Amino acid sequence: METYSIHKGAQIAPLKARMTLDLIRGKSASQAEAILLTTNTKASRLIIKVLNSAVANAVNNFGAKKEDLVIKETYISEGRTLKRRKAASHSRVAKNYHRTSHIYVCVTDNMEKKED
Repeated sequence: METYSIHKGAQIAPLKARMTLDLIRGKSASQAEAILLTTNTKASRLIIKVLNSAVANAVNNFGAKKEDLVIKETYISEGRTLKRRKAASHSRVAKNYHRTSHIYVCVTDNMEKKED
């Protein structure tokens, strides 16, 4: 049984967030949470919320044990880019791109779904 959680439109560039996400890929949920709590980045604060949501989905909706959960799949894809402008020297306009991300975390307990 596997459950997932997605945060769409996170206000962080995907390249910056992928560095933090690589730290937890394939780890257990409790170990990943400990890693994210000790990592001092904006990405870790966003990813831990998505991880906790995926774990809560597994525990509340499917009755899985929190100790058995492992991160099966996780990735960050590009979201919408907000394009802003600001005044530059010599009456020019400087472009400023605010990149966003979609954060996806899937957890599993490696148990097969029981059919009635």
